[in-house]
Amino acid sequence: MRLCVSRPLIFLQEVEFALGPFAVTDQREEDVDFSMAVMTDNQAIITKRPTLQGDMGGFLRPFTLQVWLLVLLSMVSVATATVALVAGEARVFGHKSVLHVSRACIFVLTTLTQESSEWMPQHDAGRVLVTTWLLAALVFMSSYGGILTAMLTVPRVIIPIDSLADLVAQDDLPWRLESGAMMLTYLQESEDSVRQKAFYSMSGTIPDCWTARTGLVDGQFAAVCDETTMKKTISWDFSTSGECHLYITREKVYSNLMVSLAFQTNSFLLDDANDIISRLREAGILVHWLSAQISNTTACLKPPSADRSNGIEPLPLSSLLGTMFLLIAGWCVGLFVFVGENVLVTLCPPPSMT
Repeated sequence: MRLCVSRPLIFLQEVEFALGPFAVTDQREEDVDFSMAVMTDNQAIITKRPTLQGDMGGFLRPFTLQVWLLVLLSMVSVATATVALVAGEARVFGHKSVLHVSRACIFVLTTLTQESSEWMPQHDAGRVLVTTWLLAALVFMSSYGGILTAMLTVPRVIIPIDSLADLVAQDDLPWRLESGAMMLTYLQESEDSVRQKAFYSMSGTIPDCWTARTGLVDGQFAAVCDETTMKKTISWDFSTSGECHLYITREKVYSNLMVSLAFQTNSFLLDDANDIISRLREAGILVHWLSAQISNTTACLKPPSADRSNGIEPLPLSSLLGTMFLLIAGWCVGLFVFVGENVLVTLCPPPSMT
């Protein structure tokens, strides 16, 4: 009797059984007999761990684009309504209107940013409109400030690959599948376009994630593997480097996959093997062996947003670059308008200067 870890040798009846353990599928059960389940496992994607990144546009993220557009529309509407209402009240009460469109826009903008304003409509209708806008601006800016503070407190991590759809939609990182694994057949025969693309667009195969662990840590490619092997790879990486370089996606490519030992059909060893596996499971020995292989994974299984040192940290420059660029853009626009005004005055001087 010989032991082997290669499934094809069982088909050729060169060995009595193979340790594997192997995923149990309908196709494989036509050729071999499987023992009772050693354990159940999931298939997922393992890739380079995302890192904390600065976000230049972070000051815009407290609200969606739709909210920002509605705020802009509200500002234009309030400014237009204020000008029209003040002009109408001036005609009703018989005095001259002193509110211009530019001044109304400045008023709406300054009140939105919680700045004081000396101007106030002379009559009740205009004051009701202004008061309503002040209350709306107070709620909006209070919400914005609270959400922005929370977002700056919690580090932002962009996870480019967190599902099979994300994997096949990007071109920056190639991916590989385990050779001889059931996942090859599963993806190839699937009628889902995403799964088919995962098979036909892969960059090659690997023996398993453990054998290819160096390439995974270096970020050369991603892979679809069983979670047990991935956790063992993460454990090795953390034990050798003291850092977390790998990430397991939250979406499972295949869930609750039963893995077992493979035997020749009608093997006389199958009943004894099932009895041994049952005893090992009941005694908790299998769980103990498995836990010993995947120790040092707790820190690396946390979400990437948890990858920060303890205590309060100062905000990096990257978190404020967006507002600085906005300030620089404002300066440039102001300078452009100033130069334009000087050119216009030089070419077409007002009557008082001629």
